[in-house]
Amino acid sequence: MIAAPSLIPVRHGDRVKTDHRDARKLAHLHAAGLLTAVHPPTEDEESVRDLCRCREDAQLDLVRSRQRLGKFLLRRSLVFHDGNQWSQRHHTWLHGLKFSRAADQVVFEDYMLALEQHEARVAALDEQLAAVAAQDPYREPVAHLRCFRGIDTVTALSLAAELHDVRRFPTAPALMAYLGLVPSEHSSGEHRRRGGITKTGNRHVRRLLIETAWHYRHKPAVGVRLAKRRRGQPPQVIARADRAQQRLCTQYRRLVGKSKHHNTIVVAIARMLIGYVWETLREAQPS
Repeated sequence: MIAAPSLIPVRHGDRVKTDHRDARKLAHLHAAGLLTAVHPPTEDEESVRDLCRCREDAQLDLVRSRQRLGKFLLRRSLVFHDGNQWSQRHHTWLHGLKFSRAADQVVFEDYMLALEQHEARVAALDEQLAAVAAQDPYREPVAHLRCFRGIDTVTALSLAAELHDVRRFPTAPALMAYLGLVPSEHSSGEHRRRGGITKTGNRHVRRLLIETAWHYRHKPAVGVRLAKRRRGQPPQVIARADRAQQRLCTQYRRLVGKSKHHNTIVVAIARMLIGYVWETLREAQPS
């Protein structure tokens, strides 16, 4: 058994620490069932997890480079109005910009170079992730998770790699609590007070779920890309994804009708979504 040091009960005022006392204390706590076991990933699982986190870092660098370039252009009153930003048309517009001042041209070219480097870095990592997702043991879990709205290869592989063996969570609420998606509580007697989510556990998975939850603000639908991802997948997985979409979209609209803050709504949707992810991964992961 591997115990989490941060979760070992500590008696207040105990200032004497020796190996003998520590061993006796751990033995007593283990016999009483007061030690919390942790499940470290294998070397292969850790390698894939680090690859997913590397891609996450690269995406953050890309976002920052876009923000720097956008703010620089905004200070020069240069705003793109012909479609979506960072589209192919937007890139064509950017490459056509010229500045009369030499310093401005140097700054612009440097920002453009950084942007192109970060875009190439993200694209290269996406290819690596796609190659890993096409191999065992990730092929089936990733394919099943991609049947859900808002989950494609990068998100699906990241969820599978970060959670690795979900069978260590006996129930979906246990996984929700592990990810810090349950509300905090400070109650006593008849007085009950709940606060924001605990935000414990894996912040990477929590961020992925919250980003995915935004897709369920739209009415239920199966678009061209989602239909393509579902092609050849088990009917029961597709049916579960459809149930999830119907329920989460309905819940989103219901909470909007109650005038809840949009951040509160999205967290609630993410908490419900992880239940479907838990069920899907339990079925797809090998025994």
